[in-house]
Amino acid sequence: MYTPRLLLTALLATLALGLVACSGTDSGGDASKGETPAKTLKPVTVGYQGMINPWKATIGTGAFAEATGREIEWRRFSSGSEVITAMASGDVQLAVAGSSPIATALSQGLDLKLIWIVEAIDTAEALVSRKALGLTSVDGLVGKTVGVPFASTTHYHLLYALERAGVEPSSLKVLNLQPDAIAASWQQEQIDAAFVWSPVLDTLRADGDVLVTSGELAAAGRPTFDGLVADSRFADQNAEFVGAFIKTLAAADEDWRATGAQWTATSPQVVAIAERTGAPADSVLGVLKQYSFPTAAEQASAKWLGGGAESAAAAALADTSRFLVEQRKVPRALDDYTQFLAPQYANAAK
Repeated sequence: MYTPRLLLTALLATLALGLVACSGTDSGGDASKGETPAKTLKPVTVGYQGMINPWKATIGTGAFAEATGREIEWRRFSSGSEVITAMASGDVQLAVAGSSPIATALSQGLDLKLIWIVEAIDTAEALVSRKALGLTSVDGLVGKTVGVPFASTTHYHLLYALERAGVEPSSLKVLNLQPDAIAASWQQEQIDAAFVWSPVLDTLRADGDVLVTSGELAAAGRPTFDGLVADSRFADQNAEFVGAFIKTLAAADEDWRATGAQWTATSPQVVAIAERTGAPADSVLGVLKQYSFPTAAEQASAKWLGGGAESAAAAALADTSRFLVEQRKVPRALDDYTQFLAPQYANAAK
């Protein structure tokens, strides 16, 4: 059965243990100010997940290390909850997570800054049931077994989809499965449905029926996104590094916007993304089109990170947190999430 209290207890314990540790980050490299020269600083650890996006094409080129002047260690995670646990422990300085785990972490006191919207989620996340079941709506899931990564954007949207359909979560069996485990469980017919993201989602779509997409739920008032977050102390002490990192990421997005229409399964960017994510090269382009990658100007505006109280990202985090409170995943939502937004890097990248 779905047990949000157990999930909350585990997450709270992890965050509490990690709050002190996460402050142990490197300082900047200005020797004239008595700081450690850049060449002697520890590598910066950056976490990413298997979502398909343009910047994955740049990770293996060394462009980020060249632009920032720092050695970067790339660490892959299966879900946002794993990312937040690693950041709470101080092991990771920058990482990508969904808006739901970000909201959970901020609501629990983890000191992070949201520095970039990696992608706005549309049809790249969806709730899919087995075609053999013949389901046409979410309320058909009563009595069924559903797989979803807990504390993820898809978990948040699954609960909202059930709420909209008037279905109690306790009326079905919800399993905490990471994307790879969802793919295996689907193949072994151990689950009836799953709410997951591409590229695993594309595998499920092949012999499944889409009941609802994250784009539809966003249009209904519950938007989700994947964001790049940084340990606040690290970001404050390494602003030049973070700025250069964001500019490199923004350039990868711009390459997609400018030349993506000409990309094929054999294009260097597509091949690199496939190698980094494990997705078939011939599926990459289709998945890229399922996301929206905001420009630096859009990121710096109220549409996302800018605009202060008018920021859409802050509103999304607040709304997500309130929903998490309703689901008893966090004890309270904060009054203001604008304090965790850092639009200055997008401004510099414009």
